[in-house]
Amino acid sequence: MLRYLNGYGPEVKQQVQQLIDNDQLGVWLQRRYPPDSGHAIQTDVALYDYTQRLKQQYMRSSGPISKVFFDTRMHVIDNALGQHQFVSRVQGNKLKRKNEIKVSALLKTLPEALLRMVVVHELAHLREKEHNKAFYQLCQHMQSDYHQLELDLRLFLTFREINGDK
Repeated sequence: MLRYLNGYGPEVKQQVQQLIDNDQLGVWLQRRYPPDSGHAIQTDVALYDYTQRLKQQYMRSSGPISKVFFDTRMHVIDNALGQHQFVSRVQGNKLKRKNEIKVSALLKTLPEALLRMVVVHELAHLREKEHNKAFYQLCQHMQSDYHQLELDLRLFLTFREINGDK
């Protein structure tokens, strides 16, 4: 039941299990993210603009992003709600590389802070391909509470799973 929390210690899992057992996880999430904490980023164009603003603010020297979009087919696979891809295409006698980011459409319905966390995560992959120390430092540079937001997103996913929304 706590599959989204596999990387966390027993104390965190125990606290979450207590919230679940007491039917309080939803209450806790709603207190932390009131219903009005949603966002207006509902289209691919809005998501692209949002991502570009973050990139411009924190990662100007990184390569350009050619495409950012919500993927309605992306479900939580290997705990991922976003994906960064390097797409290589042959154009004439040249090999063109493009950066593309896709984000699960589920994030349209979650608070903006959680959408931002996923976008920050995918942007960090422009510089760091692996999930290493430098990668997470970059994420924290762009989003100081990155680790808390990642945990909160995992709690949202756990809550959805408990309530049958997969």
